[in-house]
Amino acid sequence: MRIGGIEGSGGSGNGDGGDTDSSAERPGLRGRLRRAGKYQLLVVGSAFVLLVAAVAAALAVTGDEDGEKCHEVPTSVRALADDPAAATKALDPGDDLDRISSATHLLAHDEVCGDGARVLGRVVDAGTRATGPGKPHTAAQARSAYAVAAVLSGQEIPPGLAPGVARMLAEYVVDAGRGDDFGGSDATSPVALPNGALPDKNGYTELGRFLAPGEVHTRFEYEGIDGDADMRTLVAELTEDPQAFAILYDAERANLAAYLERLTDEGGDPGFRPSRTDRGSGPTTWPDNDLQDLAGRVATLMKHRANHTRDGTISDLDAFDRSVREHTRGTFRPAEKQLKTRLPVGDIAARPVAGLVRGDLMDGRAQLFTVLDSWAEQRNVPERRAAAMRQMMDDFYVRGLWLR
Repeated sequence: MRIGGIEGSGGSGNGDGGDTDSSAERPGLRGRLRRAGKYQLLVVGSAFVLLVAAVAAALAVTGDEDGEKCHEVPTSVRALADDPAAATKALDPGDDLDRISSATHLLAHDEVCGDGARVLGRVVDAGTRATGPGKPHTAAQARSAYAVAAVLSGQEIPPGLAPGVARMLAEYVVDAGRGDDFGGSDATSPVALPNGALPDKNGYTELGRFLAPGEVHTRFEYEGIDGDADMRTLVAELTEDPQAFAILYDAERANLAAYLERLTDEGGDPGFRPSRTDRGSGPTTWPDNDLQDLAGRVATLMKHRANHTRDGTISDLDAFDRSVREHTRGTFRPAEKQLKTRLPVGDIAARPVAGLVRGDLMDGRAQLFTVLDSWAEQRNVPERRAAAMRQMMDDFYVRGLWLR
């Protein structure tokens, strides 16, 4: 998805996915011209005219100077964008991922004609999104999200498709963040059933804090098949698109607000239960880890932005930043009092904005600290605890900027 600035918000692009139709085996235009050159001494008069006409016709059909045909999204696939149940069925790889080729054939194309990439993005969104506010993800939706990430990991994503994939990751913001873990995973399945989110006797669950009961979670970190969902490469590719960048950035900032408003006034986990067998943990242990990881993910977005600018993928940084700001929903603020509700993951990024973004949007550290400081002030968090939280988020933000 080499888009150069903000030009990648529409149209078609190049990728590594590969269209499997028969056109891939046809000789390209350059090959035709080379063969024509070998015999041009034998071609005279009208025959030469016919050859030129044939080459021109081939170019018109393929729409590419190398004679490679773009993928035309069929009517049946377009219909999936307005039929979430059918979209989920088309993307769902099954319990054993034995149908993941369905998502591959649907999404993995070198080039997509016209508005087809945007349509595919809508299909991804429709097939992986919860059925409505307050609704948990189903197993089929969670598996479909994993399939999309696995199929597109390591590929260049055609412009137009990126925002739809970013919306999917925002819909699964907690799960997608866990999939960025550098420490590896012992996940044995691409999904975790609802009982997998139940806290242990210490109030801990590896899937994350403050999760709604009865929800299936995507284990993007699952590494049980070739071509698993590599979230680092996927996010790096998506951030070339300013709209996708804005969607991912909004989701992390919304996640911060939702997380802070569920902590105690001391900045701790209200579900923590002390145990004689786990004396190394306290009420702030896992909140500290979660906030560090969140700060690191925001820093990673900024790191990708810098890398794409250095390598020329983003050719006009000012234009890119303006586009990101135009697509950003706004700013997010925690509630003034501690909340005890447990939101489905899909509701986190969809939370209402608290107002317009103030200051430099691309100073991610300042944007995070603005939320943290206002939360600490309105909740009367002890100064020492607030300062410690700020420092650890600062440390991991810097780490995220430099970690390769």
